[in-house]
Amino acid sequence: MNARTEPQLLRSISNKHLDALEEEAIFILREVAGAFERPTLLFSGGKDSLVLLKCAEKAFGTGRIPYPLLMIDTGHNFPEVTAFRDFRAKQLGAELIVRSVEDSMKRGTVRLARPDESRNAHQSVTLLEAIEEFRFDALIGGARRDEEKARAKERIFSHRDSFGQWQPKAQRPELWTLFNTRLHPGEHFRVFPISNWTELDVWQYIEREQIELPALYYAHQRQVIERRGLLVPVTELTPPKDGEQVETRTVRFRTVGDITCTCPVESDAADASDVVAETLTVVVSERGATRMDDKTSEASMEKRKKDGYF
Repeated sequence: MNARTEPQLLRSISNKHLDALEEEAIFILREVAGAFERPTLLFSGGKDSLVLLKCAEKAFGTGRIPYPLLMIDTGHNFPEVTAFRDFRAKQLGAELIVRSVEDSMKRGTVRLARPDESRNAHQSVTLLEAIEEFRFDALIGGARRDEEKARAKERIFSHRDSFGQWQPKAQRPELWTLFNTRLHPGEHFRVFPISNWTELDVWQYIEREQIELPALYYAHQRQVIERRGLLVPVTELTPPKDGEQVETRTVRFRTVGDITCTCPVESDAADASDVVAETLTVVVSERGATRMDDKTSEASMEKRKKDGYF
């Protein structure tokens, strides 16, 4: 094997596993379209939902995705991400439904313990309200098993009871890609087509497919403060506390959520290829390394999921 053919062979081998993951995701997306009456695709404008949207585009064609996109907005999202969400939905000709935690607060269904409390966990209430409003029977999400230990327990077709709750012991077996999609009135499914992908798979796919992302996924300079082992971005919602020193560092976001609980990591990765190389060396999951609200047992993902969280 000469020096010119070796990189080509390595890229071909790498693409084979991505092809298999993509085929599985497309199969699941089509299965949802055929099995449910009122499905929706959860779309935040983040990297995982953009990968999922790319698979949906391949499954059905541009402008032909047969279900609306749904975003639950905390009101504290990064403006770069929400702007990109709107741009991508318009580009695909997809229907975008946005429901806000702030509207739930006005209705009194969400009450904060204090004004500066993170709204991230309260998205569950707004999501369940949207499910009831539109009578959704399947919600397609971009969660992956490698993100967090509670998510590793998920089925690809994850059943939710009539209260929107996840019961780990009541999940249905999934053998030979056969999915039991029967529902009783008021129940629904959460469906995760990229459940078997890893963070590395996602970034390799982004590189291969040249998927455009919000710029904050790549290296940029930002004011941050060190807090509890994390780099907290300095914003109006997350100001420095007494005694904390503000520094300007070169960072990127591995995952993007509510501003009040999402932290960047130090990085010089300027494009998807750089991020792939960097991801090969990480030992902490993206949520474990970047989410303030995942650091305490009170905010455990498993408890949230039982309460209706994504």
